[in-house]
Amino acid sequence: MRAGTFWIATATAGIAFVVLTRVFFTNEYYFFAAYVVLQYIVLSTAWNILGGYTGYINFGTGAFFAIGAYSSAVLHKMPALTQAWFGIHTPAIPLPVMILVGGIISGVLGLGTGYLTLRLRGVFFAIATLAMTVVVQTLIVNWDYVGGSRGIYIIRPADAPLGGGYIQYLYTLMLVLAVISVGIARTIERSTLGLGFAAIRDDELAAEAGGVPTLRLKLIATTLSGALMGMAGAPLPYYVTYLDPTSSFNLAYAVNSVAMPVIGGMTSWIGPVIGAILLGTIQQLATVTISSALNLLIVGLLLIAFVIIAPNGIVGLVQARRRMRAGAVEALAQQRTA
Repeated sequence: MRAGTFWIATATAGIAFVVLTRVFFTNEYYFFAAYVVLQYIVLSTAWNILGGYTGYINFGTGAFFAIGAYSSAVLHKMPALTQAWFGIHTPAIPLPVMILVGGIISGVLGLGTGYLTLRLRGVFFAIATLAMTVVVQTLIVNWDYVGGSRGIYIIRPADAPLGGGYIQYLYTLMLVLAVISVGIARTIERSTLGLGFAAIRDDELAAEAGGVPTLRLKLIATTLSGALMGMAGAPLPYYVTYLDPTSSFNLAYAVNSVAMPVIGGMTSWIGPVIGAILLGTIQQLATVTISSALNLLIVGLLLIAFVIIAPNGIVGLVQARRRMRAGAVEALAQQRTA
């Protein structure tokens, strides 16, 4: 399927899905749960652009996600600040603008992080991204304007721009983000940029010797990955209504963003989507029926199982079975001709 056809088909399916779910689902919990699953699709796809396509393991998901969330908190307070300081009444900033700003700031952070750390490789790069998360969390904890360690309350607007409840509006925006992130990942995978990423993942030294601009490609990967993570985090203040470092730097975001591509398959754009839907749905069901405390335990058990049974994820398992069947058919055909 061509890129243009894919975008049109995906956009059409997304619009139809939004309309049908908002018409036929009246229980708001569905939208709360679906928002989380869609959020994980964006996060896992964003992580996979750097971790799966280029092979650079990133433990800094929490930092990019929190930057997006706190950028929205800052913009949420901006009208009150301009009123108090300058006596100027400014309208509330729309959430889509906040998402865009969060993506830009997180993308710039990704670019800077990439420039400073991508000369590191392997475990050293992973440790550097983890250290970056600690630095960002420390800064936010000590930033009184956004509540610091105490946190900040965010009041949702009374009216949703698209009608219905505001949580339905958040769900719609996150579905749009999921479509955009998956579309970007698929476009990358089928382009020369994706070939460059794959060359870095397979053998970076050989890629450099072959003339691949590895540093530039890695900077593109970190910028795109960070921007999408920041955009996924931007609506969080309006989802939780109380934003603090504990909620924005939740370990579940970092763990799930790694585990979902690993379980689904890291070498394909569809792998993170499968992993996010599978793990996200199981976690939401466990939260309702048992306890949310089991979510990370479920992730750990599934991750161990897939590493042992299917190290290349669900997509890799399906591809391996297809190759086996094709090999068996070819061998049978050779026997018949002989």
